[in-house]
Amino acid sequence: MPADRTTRVHRAGRRFAAAVGVLPLLITALGACGYGSRAAQTDVTPVEAKGAKLSADDVRIGYFANTTHATALAGMETGIVQRELGGTAVKPQVFNAGPSAVEALNSDAVDMAWLGPSPAVNGWARSGGKALRIVSGSASGGASLVVNPKRIKNVGDLKGRTIATPQLGNTQDVALLDYLAGKGYRVDARTGEGDVTVARTENKVTPAAFEQGSIDGAWVPEPTASQLVARGGRVLVDERTQWKDGRFVNTNLVVSPTFLKAHPDVVEAVLRGSVKTNAWIGKHPDEAKRAVNAQLEKLVGKPLPTKVLDRAFRSTEVTDDPLAATLRTQAAHAARVGLLDKPDLRGIYDLRLLNKVLQDAGRPPADDAGLGASWATGPARPHESRAPRR
Repeated sequence: MPADRTTRVHRAGRRFAAAVGVLPLLITALGACGYGSRAAQTDVTPVEAKGAKLSADDVRIGYFANTTHATALAGMETGIVQRELGGTAVKPQVFNAGPSAVEALNSDAVDMAWLGPSPAVNGWARSGGKALRIVSGSASGGASLVVNPKRIKNVGDLKGRTIATPQLGNTQDVALLDYLAGKGYRVDARTGEGDVTVARTENKVTPAAFEQGSIDGAWVPEPTASQLVARGGRVLVDERTQWKDGRFVNTNLVVSPTFLKAHPDVVEAVLRGSVKTNAWIGKHPDEAKRAVNAQLEKLVGKPLPTKVLDRAFRSTEVTDDPLAATLRTQAAHAARVGLLDKPDLRGIYDLRLLNKVLQDAGRPPADDAGLGASWATGPARPHESRAPRR
């Protein structure tokens, strides 16, 4: 993002935070961040790295404190991911939204990350395909437009209102902008100004802003959407209703191409952990909720109320399928609202290691919708060097 645009967005965020009276909270949240919206590294992996190391001493993995990242949260809390890595240690990093995670990938601050499709597409397009590869799906659904029912009763009432999204260019930001455009509302995608004001706001700030009346609604992921419902909000748009069969990619697992080429064995181990975690969540939903909530308590200081957690889980589906065709559609949405030029997504996926893991588990392969990488841009062949990162 150009410096002048970044400055404008940051200034807008500060003005918004001051308006809702939560600037101290926002400053505290950002003050704890070591990189962009990344929280300081936290001890959130209860299983120690032990056993034989793979080709890297450690793997730095980013994810969010959202239930749409249940794979990462449960995988870290139960130790499933770490056990697959043996003596190669997980070093977790926590983000507020995808654009910050992509920045971290670009700056070599993380090796892998769970993040949404829009930041993945944007990072891919702006880097000319150098920033990342999508190696697995993780979640579908789990996002809604929740509004104050006293102010907004239908789509026509959105005019003149202020709606929050987590960050400029993140998946929910694109979804809101595209939805508004489809309803005839004009909004400047960069500034968020127009017939409807789009206020880019950290998820941890949004519930307080909603309760205080400084925003009229928010298009947000879970559990923030359910937190707003618990505060009297009403779901105006469940994003699942905007997609065929109610399924769309909300969260992917991505990797730095450099790390993928140098350490395919590490990436494969993380993928085994991801696939095993999703299977465990499907078989043990109540235990999975407890694991996710325990991880959230470590990350944000308190667990979710049972009512909020249950609702968030109901609206989100964990899946290894990257739902690649829906990513192509989401990229078209981002281009349509003016956040990026229409990208060439060929090569954004590299599902070979995922499909190896799925095959080993006796499951059918995942489809990349014709957007898969070639060996020229993919991981090292078995005979190539896999020098450890020290």
